[in-house]
Amino acid sequence: MKQALAIQLYRKQKVTLGKAAQIANLSRLAFENLFAENDIPISSLSLKDVLPDAEKLRLSGGSS
Repeated sequence: MKQALAIQLYRKQKVTLGKAAQIANLSRLAFENLFAENDIPISSLSLKDVLPDAEKLRLSGGSS
């Protein structure tokens, strides 16, 4: 029950991943594994969101 609540709160962006793990009474790693085991994406970023940053990194040689 707590795990389901924590997942819903996280997916609705009401709590952070760490806070959701606390609600579920799991370590952050265990909570991330729960997502992976149930094919639930941890990030809500799309490819469109990520590509510009990836291109900037490529052009800069990957250094900050």
